[in-house]
Formats: sequence, C-alpha cells, structure tokens
Amino acid sequence: MTQHDRLLIVDFGSQVTQLIARRLRELNVYCEIHPFQNVTDAFLADFKPKAVILSGGPSSVFDEGAPMPPKTVFDLGIPVLGICYGQQVMMHILGGKVERGHSTAEYGRAFVVPNDKKSSLLEGWFEEEREQVWMSHGDHVSEIAPGFDVYGTSPNAPFAITADMNRNFFAVQFHPEVHHTPNGKKLYENFVRLAGFTGDWTMGAYREDAIAKIREQVGDKNVICGLSGGVDSSVAAVLIHEAIGDQLTCVFVDHGLLRLNEADEVVSMFRDHYNIPLIHADESDLFLGELEGVSDPEQKRKTIGRLFIDVFQKYANEIEGAEFLAQGTLYPDVIESVSFSGGPSVTIKSHHNVGGLPEKMGLKLVEPLRELFKDEVRALGRELGLPASFIGRHPFPGPGLAIRCPGEITKNKLEILRLADAVYIDQIRKHGLYDEIWQAFVAILPVRTVGVMGDGRTYDYACALRAVTSVDGMTADYYPFTHEFLGETATRIINEVQGINRVTYDITSKPPGTIEWE
Repeated sequence: MTQHDRLLIVDFGSQVTQLIARRLRELNVYCEIHPFQNVTDAFLADFKPKAVILSGGPSSVFDEGAPMPPKTVFDLGIPVLGICYGQQVMMHILGGKVERGHSTAEYGRAFVVPNDKKSSLLEGWFEEEREQVWMSHGDHVSEIAPGFDVYGTSPNAPFAITADMNRNFFAVQFHPEVHHTPNGKKLYENFVRLAGFTGDWTMGAYREDAIAKIREQVGDKNVICGLSGGVDSSVAAVLIHEAIGDQLTCVFVDHGLLRLNEADEVVSMFRDHYNIPLIHADESDLFLGELEGVSDPEQKRKTIGRLFIDVFQKYANEIEGAEFLAQGTLYPDVIESVSFSGGPSVTIKSHHNVGGLPEKMGLKLVEPLRELFKDEVRALGRELGLPASFIGRHPFPGPGLAIRCPGEITKNKLEILRLADAVYIDQIRKHGLYDEIWQAFVAILPVRTVGVMGDGRTYDYACALRAVTSVDGMTADYYPFTHEFLGETATRIINEVQGINRVTYDITSKPPGTIEWE
C-alpha cells in the first residue's frame, strides 16, 4: 500500500474546519482533522505529518484551559500554518502577544493590503492593490513572536499575514478556506507546495490502496452490505466486490417507498451489470402495513428505522460465514462522531444506516469510504466505472417518499407521487438543469382541491415542487426557475398524472425551512 505524505489539521472548534480539508483534498493532498486534545506528542510521533495547519475556533487564549496544541508541533522542523485562532495560539506559544477584542474585532468581509516584503506563501496574491478576505475574530495579535515579519495588514488586523520564513511558520488572521476569500485556495496551494507535497492523493491511488486494505482486513471471510441504492452504499459495494468478489453479499431492503422503477434499476445494475450477489428483500407490504394510519413524521421515521433493522437482520442471518458488515460511512460522519469538546455529537438522523446492528450481530465493520468526502466518493464512483447518470443523482432520503407525503401514507398517494416526481425530473433534465440543482422532488400535500378539467369538476390532490441549490445540504436556497418552466411543468403534471389538479412551487430557503418537507 502507498504511504502518502500526510498533513495534520488540528481542530480548535471552528465551524469551517472541514472546508480546510476540502480545499487540501482538491489539491490532491491527503489530510486528516483531529481535535486538539487528541494531538499529543505520541500522536505526532505516530502520525508523522509533513505539515500542520492550526484551525480557527471560538475560544480565547485567555480562557481558563484554552485549547492549545503541544509545543512539540513547533519543534518538528515542518511547515505550520495558523488560521485565525490558530494564529493567536502560534503567537501566544512562540513569544508574541494577543489582546482581547474590543474595538479591534472584525467580522465579515475585509481587505488586506501588502507591504514591501515578499513571501512564497503569497505567490499569486496582491496582483491587485488588495485581497478580499473573510474575518471572524474578537481577540487580535498585538505583538508578533520573535523571528516573524508582517506581510499583510487590514484596518483592524495590523498582523493579518505574518511569517517566520526561516522556520516556515505562517499565520493569517482571516479564513482562506471560505469562498468569501476568493483567492484563498491559492494560499493553500502555495503552502502545500513549499511543504513538499507532490499531489499524489488521487482516486486511482485511493482505489488501489482501499482494495489492498479490504483484502487484508477481510481475508477469506464473508461480508454483508446494506445497499440502499444511494451513491455512498453503491460505491462501497462495487469497491468491496472488486476486492473480494463473491465473498460480498448485498442486502437491498425495498420498503416500497422508492421512486418510479428505482428498485428494478438497483437490482438490474448490481445483479446484471456488476454480477454482485444481491438479496432483494421486497418487504413493501410490511412497511406500508405498519405505516397505515401514521401521519406524525417522527413516528414515520422511527417505524421505518425499526423495520429496516428487523428486515436487514432477518436476511443477513441467512448468509453463512458472514463476519463483516459494510457501511458507506463518509469522512464528515467520522469527524462529527467526536465533537470539538470531546463529547458525543448530537445524533440528527439514524434511519440511513443499520444502527446498532454490528454490535447486535457480532459483526466487524468494513468502511472503505471513511476517509472520503461526498465529492470524492463521486470521483471514486467514476473511477470504478459506475454510470455517470447514477453518480450524479440528487440525494434521496433514507425514509424515501414517506417524508414527501405529509399526512397519512397510502399506496394510491405514493403512486401519484411517483408519477408526478418522474415528470418533474424529466422536465428538469430536458431543460438541462439537473446538474445545477442540489436536490429536486415533488411532495404530495394532505389536501384536495376543486378544479375544472374539460367540462367536469375535479376534486384531487395538490402537490408542491421543490428544488434547491446548496453546497453541502446544511444551508440551501430555492432554484430560480423561470415562470415558463414552472407553467410548462405544471401543465404536464396535471395532464399526465391522474389525481393531481393543482401544482405549487416551494420558495422557502434553509433555514428557516428544511429541504425535505418532513
């Protein structure tokens, strides 16, 4: 297995620490985020970073028990970059001074101007008179540490960019990882170049390494994979199958809440195209029977989650010699499983995976995607040859159409919803808009309205179209369709889908709304 050069990001609790890792991965640099309290001398000796980045954070160096990295970080002889609170920590430890905020606090857009000193960190910067950056700090550096010089200033940050070029220590008061610092990626590019990274973190290399690791971990044992039909579990399944072949069996739990023809497409792709052993657990009658009369959204989720675990375990028990359970866990899940404070993070959703099954069934976990972000999973999927139309699909929730059907769920309403959703997505694709949109779907509303079709009166369901743009799903805004598009789509849905006579468009952002309706 290839031993990649590794960059360590020491996390002090910034809300945007993950963005640092995203920027570095885009430069084909392997990096990991670790909470400051986990970064000990022993950890550093084992991790062997080629460079270190100290993240921002909400703390003050004046707080009792303020988060600090071990001083050993500065004795390793490797480049170190401090960002915002990371800059203050660096100055505090190395002999500079930090002062509390008051009138020098800075939040939001600011502009940094250079002085007459040159730094390799800033190649490609200051081609104009000033650079736009994003500030978010209360305290500020009032005196830089010995050996440092100033390379850029802002109105409220006289030490906005500082560096000790002899030791390759760099510190900035702003956040280069956010898109509000338009040239921030160039700064990271310069930092990893001067640190000697060769950009060897590619999906081709990851694929080879992951296959070797899976074979080493699994040996001659069997693996069960819970397949949802989504991108993450599908990429994990194809990768594992490439590593161990028929030692893998996928269990696809069909809860009857999928989109039009989706179950057939999943079964066809995995059985026919990839020849992966697959159990199609069609338990739609069980799920819909248990959901009958249920309208509370949280009860829907809990019912679906409970039944999923029961069904998965029933079919998994039929697979002889299975010692491993495969999951499509991603790197953000790993990061968020341990909060900045060291305590457990809040569980937002649990219905997407198999909950406590590994422990309950005595299975060990195989998680070949746990080092990847979502966009990297898509890149790996392309590397593995999954169809582009599948890799680029919009996210689909674990409870499926159940949470796009407010109120009671019935087979009739689900069929109407499937057909309406298929028309809507077809419209989006025909107009070439699919890849511009993060997620699009139809929700069928728990109301019926009076309409006129031909010479007759109708009394049918209303539906809402939803389409949002987003980077990560944490915040979202509605997609600005033209009125012509909306009118054309509404006409098609009403004409082609029996049971709907009114179409609306949801223009709520997130927050205050959520992307899904329930």
